[in-house]
Amino acid sequence: MIVVAAMVFYGFNYYTDKQEAISWSDHCLFYGYDSSGEINLKKWDISLTNDAFIRFRKTYLNGRQEYFSFNLRRFKNMDYLGTTTRGTIRFKTMADDIIVQTYNDRNGNVDSMATTLNIPVKNMEAERLDSLLTALNFLKKLR
Repeated sequence: MIVVAAMVFYGFNYYTDKQEAISWSDHCLFYGYDSSGEINLKKWDISLTNDAFIRFRKTYLNGRQEYFSFNLRRFKNMDYLGTTTRGTIRFKTMADDIIVQTYNDRNGNVDSMATTLNIPVKNMEAERLDSLLTALNFLKKLR
């Protein structure tokens, strides 16, 4: 019974269904995101779409927005820096495949590309991170 409960809580480590992998990954990213370190953050949204894009948008109190997006086909690896209580997931892509856009910035709107995307997270145990990585690699292989 405990094993079944752990599998439901952490997700399955082997995926056979695209929608299951998307749902688990989306849930893991959304509920794992830790916005507590950004006091000027008004709202945020992070999701994994059905067409395998990770999209992350932050809107600050002054109206400035940051937007990041990349397709999992370009996903290379994921690292985790931190503890089970708090840390950072670092997504890496094959090249400059992460779209980075800013809006309403004092220095002007910026469109650029990046190779890494850092997402602060909370309550990420090793099993959960492993399950997320497994799901992302499963989705990457689907075309």
